Amino acid sequence: MESFKYNPQSSVADEFICHDEILASLQFAEAHKNDEALLAQILAKAKEEKGLSHREALVLLASDNAATNQQIEALAKKIKLDFYGNRIVLFAPLYLSNYCVNGCTYCPYHAINKHMPRKKMTQDEIKEEVIALQDMGHKRLALELGEHPTMNPLEYVLESIDTIYNIKHKNGAIRRVNVNIAATDEASFAKLKDAGIGTYILFQETYNRQRYEALHPTGPKHDYNRQTEAMDRAMRGGIDDVGIGVLFGLSTYLYEFTALLMHVEHLKAVFGVGPHTISVPRLRPADGINPEQFADCISDDIFVKIVACLRIAVPTAGMIISTRESKETRERVLQLGISQISGGSKTSVGGYSQAHAENSDSAQFDVCDNRTLDEVVYWLLGNGHIPSFCTACYRKHRTGEAFMKLCANKSIHHFCHPNALLSLQEYLTDYASPATKALGEKVIAAEVAKLPPQSAKFVLQHLQDIKNGNDRDFYL
Repeated sequence: MESFKYNPQSSVADEFICHDEILASLQFAEAHKNDEALLAQILAKAKEEKGLSHREALVLLASDNAATNQQIEALAKKIKLDFYGNRIVLFAPLYLSNYCVNGCTYCPYHAINKHMPRKKMTQDEIKEEVIALQDMGHKRLALELGEHPTMNPLEYVLESIDTIYNIKHKNGAIRRVNVNIAATDEASFAKLKDAGIGTYILFQETYNRQRYEALHPTGPKHDYNRQTEAMDRAMRGGIDDVGIGVLFGLSTYLYEFTALLMHVEHLKAVFGVGPHTISVPRLRPADGINPEQFADCISDDIFVKIVACLRIAVPTAGMIISTRESKETRERVLQLGISQISGGSKTSVGGYSQAHAENSDSAQFDVCDNRTLDEVVYWLLGNGHIPSFCTACYRKHRTGEAFMKLCANKSIHHFCHPNALLSLQEYLTDYASPATKALGEKVIAAEVAKLPPQSAKFVLQHLQDIKNGNDRDFYL
């Protein structure tokens, strides 16, 4: 492999996301994408389920060999089941504020958008939103807000996290708050860690520096290094779990795929553990934003193959897809690698409670899957998945390297599957429609029958406790 200045152990953005190495990898993949001997060699390595290098995975993604593509899909399905089973974790985004000083040309929150209503929720308004989410059945949130040093300071985020964790309504409680806020400094990341966040999430948007700087002409987000090196600062600040991703459609997908995997390799090389999650959002229509203005939008078939190749390349990482995608697309990729999805989502500030329904015109992007959470749960159950609301790993300190070790040796199932069934029973008892409850309890009974005796005993005992209304939040 050519050396250039590529160095996954470096903390300098242009060295661990090395443009020359990406170009060389793209050239290599183009030259070898139908090399049957090489493809067979890469697939044989992939079947060991220990992952692939960025260049190996890129060759698979670039290949238009029909037999290879069938093997990729079959292998992605197997790896998904081997590492994450048939569980699908559910969450919802919660938008706190759409004030922003950046000039991102693909986002309606950009500072020069003068006609979008701006809103920042008070703590009382956040409480109303969280109660609405609890009444839907959600236990896990991802906080979203624009970057604004005076309207959205870190202190506001920390206060909001504290508010959310302390809201108990009927049987509802938010047990995990993930945070998707702008890149910040190490000391601020340490404060987020102390506040009890789960995963710190930050999308690179695009790893192509030239494209990145053009798409972010103004504001602090214009600084490519600040964005690209943020996960290093987060992990040095003590955050165990980080979530990375790109916004597919801003630059060529082969470039972004390669760089994304180089970022994974960098985090493993420096911190010994890769990202907890990888997200795969695509451009969606929004206020003043038309995806067709961007030349690099990708088809559903390419998108599905990206998910499959990422699953093969990084078997241990959770993979997230949001309501940006349609029901049909989500159904395709759930089998191939996705382990977390949002449900019943709103992308506007104050979008969940009736009191703030007028803020629907402040959405960051158009939601493509508009089903309720209950409809999503019923759909998952009907397609052989176990909807999970579990957050036990974060209370039992199975995070970072500890989680990845359990995931890598496939023993995480011993915890996650029983816990998923118990959290599903909570949802069925407290929130589900009659049809969803009936189907869910049938699925739970079938799954309990597959558990080892001790796990089955634990689950059966606490399933009954939940049904009797005695208590909630049981987990291994």
